[in-house]
Amino acid sequence: MTLQKNPPSSLFRWSIWLVISLAMFGNYYIYDSVSPLADLLKVQLNFSDSDIGWLNAIYSIPNIIMVLIGGVIIDKIGTRKSVTIFTFLIFLGAVLTALWGNFYTMAAGRLIFGLGAESMIVAITTIIARWFKGKELSFAFGLNLTVARFGSFLALNSPTWGRNLFDHWQNPLWVTVIAGTTAFVFILIYFVMDVYAVKKFDLPIEGQQDKIELKDIFKFSKSFWYISALCVTFYSAMFPFQTFAIKFFQEAHGTSREVGGNLSSLLTLSAMIFTPLFGLLSDKIGKRSYLMMFGALLIIPVYLIVPMSMMGIAFSLIPAVMWPSVALIVEEAKLGTAYGLMTMIQNIGLAAFNLIIGYANKFSNAGPDNPQGYTVGMWIFSILGFSGLFFAFLLKKTEKTTKGYSLDAPGK
Repeated sequence: MTLQKNPPSSLFRWSIWLVISLAMFGNYYIYDSVSPLADLLKVQLNFSDSDIGWLNAIYSIPNIIMVLIGGVIIDKIGTRKSVTIFTFLIFLGAVLTALWGNFYTMAAGRLIFGLGAESMIVAITTIIARWFKGKELSFAFGLNLTVARFGSFLALNSPTWGRNLFDHWQNPLWVTVIAGTTAFVFILIYFVMDVYAVKKFDLPIEGQQDKIELKDIFKFSKSFWYISALCVTFYSAMFPFQTFAIKFFQEAHGTSREVGGNLSSLLTLSAMIFTPLFGLLSDKIGKRSYLMMFGALLIIPVYLIVPMSMMGIAFSLIPAVMWPSVALIVEEAKLGTAYGLMTMIQNIGLAAFNLIIGYANKFSNAGPDNPQGYTVGMWIFSILGFSGLFFAFLLKKTEKTTKGYSLDAPGK
């Protein structure tokens, strides 16, 4: 006789959330470790702006394919095994980046880090959907981003709290190795907790996805593709800006590295505070397509006058609503693949626009002697904001038809 299993308790679900969120903290810290080092890399290692752009672009390039493969792997073998593999890669990439002051070895480290980092995020997003779907999904996701972005916040502010580390380019990168080690330890804890949970609780079975054909990917709905298009335009306007933000504030506005880091981190700080609140709001009232439209609207004028508060609201609002919405329109067995595909499209934009902005700054001779050289890049970011608004409008329009997924209905 088989005993009926009970659903997991709220305490256990939030314990799972805490462990994976702390792992995400390490991931985000490592990613944003390059921006505060930009001027040191330029002075001590003779890196150009295009070289610095490559260090973040090469993170994204393999993910044009890898995150889709990673999503399929997640659906095939389950989140427990896949997230462990991906997190080990971010640790390995952090170590290689810190070892030598050679562009090619650092780029190789960022490449390996990128191979694991985005797929790890896809896996953790899928884990949250598994444990919180039908409950506090957007709120749990928003809180997860808060903890993760605290990693970004600390990295961007490292010139302030770790001032003594910035005498040499290598010292701050050893901190990223510690972050990678910590992330891997927390994922091992999750592994053990998940093994226990499968035996103890009534949970959806993972790792039994049928073989996915390429043609199946194109069967995702219009709503999914509009959200993916919004995703790529939104993140292409945000993260490449942060790549050069500290350098931009130093050279275009005459700030110190510390003040530039503080200004750049305001974007992350506001997202830490407001993302879970916007997630809770969307869980309560729905109106997800309207909220995404409003967030995209805020991006359009932002880069021409750079009000970090407006940018912070957009950076909080769109992710809090966008990522959980995918779990509402894609069946659970294909959720890893859907998130992987969406992240793949996102990384096409990140790779392209890190390079585009880097070369735009280079050919415009952007620098302390020519701060107006940054204008071209700012216009590019604003155009991306307009494109995001267009795709959010198409999503809202679809939601008003019979092909919609009730994204504007309140959550359970």
